[in-house]
Amino acid sequence: MHNMKFKSQFNKIKKYLRSDCNFEIKQEINSDEIQVKIDQIGTDSFGLQGILILKTNDGKEFPISAFSGEVARYIAGFRDGQKDAIPTIYNLVEQLSEESELFLVKVKIFDNGNALRANLYFSGRKNIVLRNFRASDAIALATYYGVPIIMNKNLFEQQVKELS
Repeated sequence: MHNMKFKSQFNKIKKYLRSDCNFEIKQEINSDEIQVKIDQIGTDSFGLQGILILKTNDGKEFPISAFSGEVARYIAGFRDGQKDAIPTIYNLVEQLSEESELFLVKVKIFDNGNALRANLYFSGRKNIVLRNFRASDAIALATYYGVPIIMNKNLFEQQVKELS
């Protein structure tokens, strides 16, 4: 079903691509950023709080907690390929994206004082950045769509300082 949606979205934006253009969205990563992947995901013993570990290609880990167990279960399901039942709010993002002929191309996680937040980067007819959303929801959307999760390298450095 997800492949059918992708093909449908791809067909909608074909008219905006040049004939010599291959459909590949380039998302460069700045020198102060790093791409991460979900290494582990779970919940506390009551299933109320989500916990996940993001990992870089060179093995650095970044734990995230203090988000809902429900979001953690969705992320785990999306990782396992269960994309048929999505929460209403994620469905809203999907429908708005389809109607606007936009594609989520990456999410970038950053520290906003005492909470992690994220920007969502869309591309299509135009480039749009939706700013300051909950990091856990952005990670869920990135997992659903299979797009890169980017973090500032300084978050890893701050974590090392705090643990020392």
